[in-house]
Amino acid sequence: MKLPRRNFLRLAAGVVALPAISRIAWAQSYPTRPVRMIVGFPAGNASDIIARVVAQALSDRLGQQFVVENRPGASGTLATGVVVKAAPDGHTLLMEVVTGIVLSSALYSNLNYDFMRDITPIARLGEGAYVMVVNSSVPADSLPQFIAYAKANPGKVNMASAGSGGPTHVFGELFKMMAGIEILHVPYRGSFLSDLLGGQVQLVFGPISQLLEYIRAGKLRALAVTTANRQAVLPYVPAVREFMPGYEASAWYGIGAPAGTPSEIVGTLNREINAALTDPEVKARLAALGVVPMPATPSEFGTFIAA
Repeated sequence: MKLPRRNFLRLAAGVVALPAISRIAWAQSYPTRPVRMIVGFPAGNASDIIARVVAQALSDRLGQQFVVENRPGASGTLATGVVVKAAPDGHTLLMEVVTGIVLSSALYSNLNYDFMRDITPIARLGEGAYVMVVNSSVPADSLPQFIAYAKANPGKVNMASAGSGGPTHVFGELFKMMAGIEILHVPYRGSFLSDLLGGQVQLVFGPISQLLEYIRAGKLRALAVTTANRQAVLPYVPAVREFMPGYEASAWYGIGAPAGTPSEIVGTLNREINAALTDPEVKARLAALGVVPMPATPSEFGTFIAA
């Protein structure tokens, strides 16, 4: 039976439109199962804590569990590799930090992915402050006293980090270079907290969100924050640049997905994350961690990463 040309064209157009219609319908029902949020650092790290705040908010808003999965190693590049290889269906997300993007791209020439090509930006979460803390055994109550102690005792101060090439390492190296002191870097694959509290290492440049409870309990001594200005959660702690003009370092956080993730899903996640960032309870939890929310569209976040 031969179809009239008009009917044939309508049928053909309908067949062509089916993939787009089904994709949109599928995206509108997203998420259809629990979503993994991959974090490239151990549990208790700043990115892990922030990821759990966001994951809970998304679970509440979208009616599916958003589950944080820790894949520590190589300053976040292992986690990024996991997400790059995942299906681009919105059910595997990456907790992005400055480490796994800017620093790793600058420091490693053998990465098996191209971040800008292989990860789709979804939403920027915010900027987090880091704080310079020392074990109570260090005889210094201020930044000038610490610098004087380190210069008088070259090589006797051990600086912990969450891994070579990450903010806890690079922020410390910047300080070491500008202060003209000699300190030994000790990288950890897991948490450095037990050794820092026990005095095996004496110094760390760590996220406020990870160290705040130990500072408030008097178990660690905060000497300075790394941001341009003092932080509301530690108003009595000066900024490094108050003693060392030109020093400034902070970390930013965001959410990404494998390249090719449907724009409808990206839009849904961006809308819900940005809405969560304006929720008073979420804002309060982030503020307590020293994180300032910085909502953005996917396009704005992509431009921010590139810059």
